[in-house]
Amino acid sequence: MNPKSNARIKKIRQILKARYPDVKTQLLHKNAFQLLLATILSAQCTDRQVNSVTPKLFEQLQTPEDFTKAPIKQIETLIHSTGFYHNKAKNLKNCAKTLIELYNGEVPNTLDELVKLPGVGRKTANVVLGAVFKIPGMVVDTHVSRISQRLGLTTSKNPVKIEVDLMNVIPEKEWNNFSLWLIYFGRAVCNARKPDCPACFLNHLCEYPDKTEPK
Repeated sequence: MNPKSNARIKKIRQILKARYPDVKTQLLHKNAFQLLLATILSAQCTDRQVNSVTPKLFEQLQTPEDFTKAPIKQIETLIHSTGFYHNKAKNLKNCAKTLIELYNGEVPNTLDELVKLPGVGRKTANVVLGAVFKIPGMVVDTHVSRISQRLGLTTSKNPVKIEVDLMNVIPEKEWNNFSLWLIYFGRAVCNARKPDCPACFLNHLCEYPDKTEPK
């Protein structure tokens, strides 16, 4: 990467850090197990919607054993409003079962182990690793994928390739925060359907070809 690109990326990082100095996952949780299940539920669903169902869910079902013993219909009813509830309920139940069978009911702290769990991909694994275990990882959700492309940090649409591209240009100590910076930025400014380019504080550093210039 040429020096100009390095300088541009450094400025993007500095601006995002200044705008969002205190970032954390917006999913409500009290422990690693709750965050793991909440992140599974967040697939194709907003964090706000997940947070509206998890308090009752975790009040009724608190441990991996509780989820394995619970009727699938009970889980489906509790998570119904998050969408795709049939599949998600199966994932929650099977994830809890696998935790018991492979890890004595404890949430593992490595990417390789986490992605073996039903319903858990690299995104979910990296959320848990970063938020709970403070292990550097680049979470690539829809916000991160879209914005990293618009900013010219990647040309790929493949989440794994985007993850690698971002890790190659962002310092490891910032991986967790950088993902969250883009998520906060995506919700507030650079949304999917109508990015607020004229009001965007990264407009002068952005390579998005369809951006609207400030007036």
